[in-house]
Amino acid sequence: MNAPFPAERRPDAIVIGAGLHGCSAAFHLAGHGLKALVLEQAYPGRHASGVNAGGVRTLGRLFPEVPLSLASIEMWHRLPEIVGDDCSFTASGQVKVAESDADMEVLRQRVAKLHELGFSHEELVDARELRELLPAVAPHCVGGVVVRRDGNAVPFRAVTGFRRAAERLGAEFRSDFRVERVERAGEIWRVSGPAGSAEAPLLAVCAGAWGDQISAQVGEPVPLNPEVPMLLITERVAPFLTPVVGSVSRKLSFKQFENGTVLIGGGYRGIPDRDHQRTTLRPENLAANVVAACALFPLMKNIRIIRAWGGLEGMMPDAMPVLGPSRKAPGLVYDFGSSAHGFEMGPINGKIVADLLATGTTDQPIEAFAVDRFH
Repeated sequence: MNAPFPAERRPDAIVIGAGLHGCSAAFHLAGHGLKALVLEQAYPGRHASGVNAGGVRTLGRLFPEVPLSLASIEMWHRLPEIVGDDCSFTASGQVKVAESDADMEVLRQRVAKLHELGFSHEELVDARELRELLPAVAPHCVGGVVVRRDGNAVPFRAVTGFRRAAERLGAEFRSDFRVERVERAGEIWRVSGPAGSAEAPLLAVCAGAWGDQISAQVGEPVPLNPEVPMLLITERVAPFLTPVVGSVSRKLSFKQFENGTVLIGGGYRGIPDRDHQRTTLRPENLAANVVAACALFPLMKNIRIIRAWGGLEGMMPDAMPVLGPSRKAPGLVYDFGSSAHGFEMGPINGKIVADLLATGTTDQPIEAFAVDRFH
């Protein structure tokens, strides 16, 4: 096993996980003058951050997540200024489609609740306005809700943009470094695995579907369940869609890229093998996803599927992330278990992690995401 860094080369913080959240944390730590060492068991963006649908949405967020998602969308719109890269973000808008009056009532109640809480970013649209946004939508659809500042990005490009920005500011990344053990000795965290060890006074756990394995070692177990969200991509077809589309009553995330290919996702699951970092697709679930897409967009019925894939993600019982400081150990902050909707939150969550490590405080409301909420 390689020896840890000598004291004079010791990083200020270790970040476990080089997905979008870990890369964002490393970048924002540099903004506090702290050098981060990011340890990744595969390579940056290999799992959830690199293989998701790329939706950048505030639409449909759980209510405790709304303030963070709105803060993050402002960062997405300013990424060229913040990290020197637009990370492929396009403000195409996002629409959730209602297929019945009952669906519309669900949306009306949600928008009314948002207004009570002081938020106005979700906008109800009727059938006519829906067809202005989505000309190819099925005739039976009756309306929906839109967030016009939402959009999409290419996940791997977003991860790469934040990683390169962090590296320019002094962060170091190590791939193929599987963390097996974390322990605290005095004022120092020691992280070790088959590839070696590292030490630093601060530690961020941005380990996605593996985050619970780290928190358990600190005496803070959480009921994380690893799952495999699946995606499909089609052949190229003539442009028919600009916004990203979801559904009130179906599992669906649906968008068309500039090259004409269409991405279909939205919640159907494959089979995880967390120990070996492998995923297995479920053909019957992929078929169900295609049925959902065709129900909303009939023109999809004659379009060929080119490939399908899945990524490992950590799912929490309440579908919200573990985000915030350890309750038991100093100098430790968690950000994992994003439950298949963490991509949009990457910029702000990384800032929260960095702020907590550097100053012990954050200006964002994170109480609902505490590591001990399940106890």
